[in-house]
Amino acid sequence: MSHDALFELLDQAVATLRLRPLDIALARFLAERDRDAAPGLLWLGALLSRQLADGHLCLDLEALSALADEQDWPPGWRPLLRATTENPAALSRSPLVADGHSGYPASAPLVLDGTRLYLRRYWNHERQVAAAIRARLAQPQAMPEQLADELTRLFPAHADKTPDWPKIACALAARGTFTVITGGPGTGKTTTVVRLLGLLQTLQLRQHARPLRIRLAAPTGKAAARLNASIAAQIAQLDVDDATRAAIPAEVVTLHRLLGARPDTRRFRHDRGNPLHLDLLVVDEASMIDLEMMSAVLAALPPTARLILLGDKDQLSSVEAGAVLGDLCRRAEAGHYSAATADWLHETTGSDIRAFVCDDAQPLDQQLAMLRHSHRFGDSSGIGQLARAVNAGDTDRVHALLAAPSTDLAWLPISQHKQLAELAIDGGDAHLSVNDGSTIHHERAVGYRHYLELLRRERPASAIDAAAHDHWARDVLQAFNRFQLLCALRQGPHGVEGLNELIADALHAQGLIESSHGWYEGRPIMLTRNDYSLGLANGDVGICLRKPDERGHLRLSVAFLASATADSTSSTRIRHVVPARLGEVATVYAMTVHKSQGSEFEHTALVLPTETSNVLTRELLYTGITRARRWFSLIGSEAIVDLATRQRTRRYSGLAERLSTD
Repeated sequence: MSHDALFELLDQAVATLRLRPLDIALARFLAERDRDAAPGLLWLGALLSRQLADGHLCLDLEALSALADEQDWPPGWRPLLRATTENPAALSRSPLVADGHSGYPASAPLVLDGTRLYLRRYWNHERQVAAAIRARLAQPQAMPEQLADELTRLFPAHADKTPDWPKIACALAARGTFTVITGGPGTGKTTTVVRLLGLLQTLQLRQHARPLRIRLAAPTGKAAARLNASIAAQIAQLDVDDATRAAIPAEVVTLHRLLGARPDTRRFRHDRGNPLHLDLLVVDEASMIDLEMMSAVLAALPPTARLILLGDKDQLSSVEAGAVLGDLCRRAEAGHYSAATADWLHETTGSDIRAFVCDDAQPLDQQLAMLRHSHRFGDSSGIGQLARAVNAGDTDRVHALLAAPSTDLAWLPISQHKQLAELAIDGGDAHLSVNDGSTIHHERAVGYRHYLELLRRERPASAIDAAAHDHWARDVLQAFNRFQLLCALRQGPHGVEGLNELIADALHAQGLIESSHGWYEGRPIMLTRNDYSLGLANGDVGICLRKPDERGHLRLSVAFLASATADSTSSTRIRHVVPARLGEVATVYAMTVHKSQGSEFEHTALVLPTETSNVLTRELLYTGITRARRWFSLIGSEAIVDLATRQRTRRYSGLAERLSTD
């Protein structure tokens, strides 16, 4: 096959949405680098580019046949498929492809490592991340004195005989420079890390005059704001002395701000040559960290600094390529602890984890703790039961839970536009059963009417009282965050774009907003790109409100909680930005499940599309369910729910294999 014939086929793939123009651009780049390149290799280059867009780090040649079958490629592709699968060794003879062991030739843009084909940049990142983690796991650590006594004080004994996993997590973190703590919603990840910070700072101050330099970070502004709000209250309740408490930071920043992001470049101010000034870094919502960001974080850490990753291994992976937390936690369920680790933990914490000891223990397993008990979703919680059933892929249990009457679940099998609009505005027909300690009463689940009516009802009477307007703006933002409509897709009638238009029109028809297009009071917006000049991050959410200017005239401005911005030091301060200064924003009555990560809402509604899609996975459904604190509404047919429960996310990567290699 000639190059011209190949590119005709590639153009057909673009027309049928199997490939993107960007994928074809990579194939053309490769063809320009080597005019004698085999058409099959150029085709693989286009496929690799598409795989990266779908979150994979590489193209696994062993999976090519399955990939071609899944995407129903036209017959013209079969010769290319045979040429690459029957003689993969021929790829390594091309000057475009480097060897996966040596990386030679250095000028080759592609790397073939075993059966995995990489773009060189991602091959480098994967090797660097694996090497950095393995080096940290191999660092010898002196056991802190009085560790067992401090753990006993911070974690009073509980009545049951099950392992105290938060206590175990703290013990493991105290003895190493790299630790992963994973767990579902309500398992106490934040509480655990606050106690861990108290433990490490107490041990430090007993031996040294200088406290540990601690930094807290999260991948997005929204996740940073949430951790900032929850961690400050818990520090105040921590059982440590005043000096230790004062040495525990409450400020949480985005990873981009921590590393010193610079406009118009992928490089950060802090790197291996200019490391961060810290002794301990805690990163929350680690499931959202892609491989390139993890590589940057590890490169910027001083060699002796501790890194602690927190996250839910079952959530959706990062939007960009890689599934770092998933690769790190692939063996977390079974524990895979060594007998030596189990003996040490029993001596140090009193917990018996012999049931989690395995013969094939690896170094990473010994620094990984999974929190297994949810304090938010008990055994009787419909939300908790549904999340567990989805994680287990138990479709029968999922359907039984959705069909049965529940105090915290609602299911709309048919997603008609009228039903969706009613749900978004008034919360649907759902009522919450609330136990206030003495009586049980019922509350109607909220929708968007709640924040819009509060906006009008609580507006300050004085146009010149700036403090009153800030208090009002804060209340409006918090009221808006009680409910969120989530989507699996961006486009289509049941995607973000279609539903945002539907809801805005319905709110306008009921007189709750003055317009359904442009800038209007009450419009919720989300930034879709980092704005370094304003200190705002991709994912930050604000509400458009009328605020008095310096002359007392009411003007439209967008209010953000300051804790969601890059320059925040307060969890309550309000930041106002005039609309003209904002760059790329989108209305956010509906947002994708991916964008909701790092957030929680009192009432969450998830809208599934009517047609099948590769994005409908168990991880997406689980993530949407667990954004809800008190009530969850699911909109989608039984067949679509069944598909999402059965279909798992798979991201091709060599990171797990590199971490397990001796």
